Amino acid sequence: MSKRQKFILTSAVLAGGLLAIQTLEPEFRYQAIFGLTVACALLTLWSLREALSGIRFLTTAILPTLFTAGVGLFYFLLPANIFSQLPVVALYAVGIYALLLTENIFSVAAIRTIQLLRAAHAVGFLLTLLTAFFLFDTIFSFRISGWWNSLLVFGVSLPLFLQGLWSVNLEEKLTRRILDYTFFLSLVSGELAFIISFYPVTIAMASLFLTTSIYVTLGLVQAEFQERLFKQTIYEYLGVGIVVLAVMLGTAKWGG
Repeated sequence: MSKRQKFILTSAVLAGGLLAIQTLEPEFRYQAIFGLTVACALLTLWSLREALSGIRFLTTAILPTLFTAGVGLFYFLLPANIFSQLPVVALYAVGIYALLLTENIFSVAAIRTIQLLRAAHAVGFLLTLLTAFFLFDTIFSFRISGWWNSLLVFGVSLPLFLQGLWSVNLEEKLTRRILDYTFFLSLVSGELAFIISFYPVTIAMASLFLTTSIYVTLGLVQAEFQERLFKQTIYEYLGVGIVVLAVMLGTAKWGG
């Protein structure tokens, strides 16, 4: 079986599993999402096993696995009707297929030069942000304390930043530089989650704000890793961050 056939089969199986989750009783859905997430990790490793060695066994499975968890948890929050569920399942099927292609490019590019690497970086970055939004939206939907929000966002951000920074240079091991930046940026995300927990904004806006913070911080550090951190790059990322911050503050409902 070719890699492309494996990717299609994996995407179809996982999308079917996501659709089937909605037929379960609510008390079993979280266990089912966990099972689907584990299945995604195993199927990802199976699909890419020829090109995997060393640290790539970990880094290539992170984003597909978290994407599955994020979509699954977000899917659980949707109304129980086919019109809201089918678009998410379709998005998931396309997204997981794109991620498998992306991770395959990363695995091959770690060994030899490949022309599609720049496109893979763009897709990986976009799906990292989408995954972050789904997971953050789920965390804030629990309506727990600011401390728990901070801790959970920190925990979710760690693997997202780790794979995002590793993918820049596709190194054979996780360097101290990658680990230090991963911890620091995740800590920033956790602190922002704690602060935003006390702002009177919607769950979607809080999630968008945190996702934008990842867009800014991860984008800037990736540019620095690529030695392309120019003034224009900084202005572009900060400009987006400032716009989203202004929108968030403008939509906050102070005073009840």
